[in-house]
Amino acid sequence: MGNTFKTAFLLTALTLLLMSIGRVFGGPNGMLLALVVAAVLNFVSYFFSDKLALAMYRAQPVTREELPRAYQIVERLTQKIGLPMPKIYVIPNDSPNAFATGRNPSHASVAVTQGILNLLNDEELEGVLAHELGHVRNRDILISSIAATVAGAITYVAEIGRWGMIFGGYERDDNNRGGGIGALFMLILAPIAAFMIQLAISRSREYQADETGAHFTGNPYALASALSKLDAYSKRMPLQATPSTAHLFIIQPFLGGFGSLFMTHPPIAKRIERLTGRPAEFTMQ
Repeated sequence: MGNTFKTAFLLTALTLLLMSIGRVFGGPNGMLLALVVAAVLNFVSYFFSDKLALAMYRAQPVTREELPRAYQIVERLTQKIGLPMPKIYVIPNDSPNAFATGRNPSHASVAVTQGILNLLNDEELEGVLAHELGHVRNRDILISSIAATVAGAITYVAEIGRWGMIFGGYERDDNNRGGGIGALFMLILAPIAAFMIQLAISRSREYQADETGAHFTGNPYALASALSKLDAYSKRMPLQATPSTAHLFIIQPFLGGFGSLFMTHPPIAKRIERLTGRPAEFTMQ
């Protein structure tokens, strides 16, 4: 119920924000146009946000024959816990990471990077895949996917505002005096709005997915070991991600500039400590 409310809140917030922008820059007609745009974006967010996220990272669908190792693990886990088999994707990137996305358990996808397949042993990979299935089971994936689309849309609006300020901010006639100020206002507001949307992605969701995944496998130490490896290797070879989609991944990707506002993951050491009941530095020795 909580995620359903959050989903409705995000889509409503996006609609109101876009209508407000339309009002500032186009009056009643602009407001109406913004309402149409918001309706289209809401539709896309609900039905296609997962496909947009997968396409953004050039994730390719793989068959059981192409990736039997991951398929066997996911099939075993889904049969054990009673979830539909998700689609499996591989991201052609050497940085180790993974994410799950989709509208619901019947329309779910799990994506892993080539780097994570090369780095982890079978038990550790099972721990990571169980974590992602934990997001599916906990129904985190819809709110995460929609938040990515909504935050991306608002960030895009900020860019439009920035260019509007650069190219239109010098107009000083009475009818358009507020153009530059309005653009500056949106430049400030949009990243804040995107940050507020990211707050819908509670840090507790990663703890919950860790706990759920460890319960699925019965082996919390495998996931703890995977997290430790992923943390170390992703720092050496960081995944370049957009701020609006960074929350999808099991390990927070690299975010430069104001992307630090979008940090949604709890510290890896805390996650390992919760999994094992011991401080991370002792657990991994």
